[in-house]
Amino acid sequence: MAKPLMAKATAVWLVDNTTLSFKQIADFVGMHELEIQGIADGDVAAGVKGFDPIANNQLTQEEIDKGEADPLHTLKLKHNPAAEGEEKRRGPRYTPLSKRQDRPNAILWLVKFHPELADAQIAKLVGTTKPTIQSIRERTHWNISNMQPIDPVALGLCKQTELDAAVQKAASKKAKDGEAMGDDERRKLLSTEQSLGAEAEPRMPTAIEGLETFSLSSDSEEKEKEFDADSFFNLPSDGETDDEDENA
Repeated sequence: MAKPLMAKATAVWLVDNTTLSFKQIADFVGMHELEIQGIADGDVAAGVKGFDPIANNQLTQEEIDKGEADPLHTLKLKHNPAAEGEEKRRGPRYTPLSKRQDRPNAILWLVKFHPELADAQIAKLVGTTKPTIQSIRERTHWNISNMQPIDPVALGLCKQTELDAAVQKAASKKAKDGEAMGDDERRKLLSTEQSLGAEAEPRMPTAIEGLETFSLSSDSEEKEKEFDADSFFNLPSDGETDDEDENA
């Protein structure tokens, strides 16, 4: 459900100028019922000026009258054609002033631990510009020596689900691009299932490389020894034969 602009200021105006229940106002502006009660008691939104939803084309008097007559009636935001598609705006994420000084640390963390993320993805996650990201990648940023990598989720610059989705998308793109690379580089980018399913290339282990020549030479020497005629038949020499005749 779409919410009105300046929700807290609108709630202040409705509390001051209508008899709507706290729940009706809370549901309309997207706040908690206890917060609306705190506004009525003066504990919340002290000093906030009310924002008239009727004058600003967000609510009609007829809708307020229906809500005052029926406590179960849910207020409906008035359709404003000028605001149509406003929630689908594109561009860098808005970062509060209090957190903007933390963006370089978050960018450094993303560059260090998720180098597969494209500059456009990082810019969308933390709400920065590509030149800033490039300067941190190349370590030419003016404050690079004082920067420390900090998780952007911990800093509140993005949600964990958004970071996970961006990393998964980048990994899928890299794996798809890996098909055009060499075998070694491609396998680094494949998933575990794809890597295990790939056909292994026949390769001789380095531990037994060069032993083929040694084994062949050893075999030939053994064969020569085995088929040496003199040693096999053990024939006596001529000198030994003459000595035997004289002794006889």
